Amino acid sequence: METPMNVDQSALIQELAPTGRLRAALNFGNQVLVQRADDGSAKGITPALAMELGRRLGLEVDFVPYKRAEDVFETRNDGVWDVCFLANEPVRAAEIAFTAPYVSIAGVYAVPQVSPFSDLASVDKPGVRIGVGKGSAYDLFLTRTLKQVEFVRIESATGIPALLIEGKADVAAGIRQPMEEFIASTPGYRILAEPFMEIKQAMALPNGRRLAADYLKRFVEDVKASGFVRDVLDRNGQKDVAVAPPVSVA
Repeated sequence: METPMNVDQSALIQELAPTGRLRAALNFGNQVLVQRADDGSAKGITPALAMELGRRLGLEVDFVPYKRAEDVFETRNDGVWDVCFLANEPVRAAEIAFTAPYVSIAGVYAVPQVSPFSDLASVDKPGVRIGVGKGSAYDLFLTRTLKQVEFVRIESATGIPALLIEGKADVAAGIRQPMEEFIASTPGYRILAEPFMEIKQAMALPNGRRLAADYLKRFVEDVKASGFVRDVLDRNGQKDVAVAPPVSVA
């Protein structure tokens, strides 16, 4: 998908990348979507999408690195990035313009093997402590939906399993793939079979950029349909990450 014939490309670029370079915010806290290569460069689906978007529009791409999704969202009005890659959550969608998701990943609970938790309902009980990454999509979701638990919030999602090991949390909430790595390397823990949420990862940009938002929506649908997303995931060892289903764009 190149720029549609009825779109003024100069106006599109002015909205999407007002500095003349495409600045893409990368959340390195989500290891499924972006990783560090051996040489320190960014690899994975989010940098690949940013580079492909820049290629199609003839723009050089600058990566703006962040440690947490919350940090990306908090800088939405600072003029430091043009596009970002976040899970679409109502709190965020009120402030930035999302595309449809390009991938879907599962949010799951990890618990000690000997714990009494058997399903999602058994977790939402008074006195249960759930470890979450502060400001993550699953933190926002669980805060809305669970009414009886106590949340133990930490800055880096990579430290969530340690909360279980150190006895600071009864349940660890996080993305399936890192949780499965934790379970595989640490005897005595298990994952509850049913995911507590589907985390819909999408592209987004600041509100008020209608032309750019419309183009970005079409871009995401095109890279899903063409096989680009699936190919990048597979090449980066993410064969178990699901490409989101297509969505009709007017």
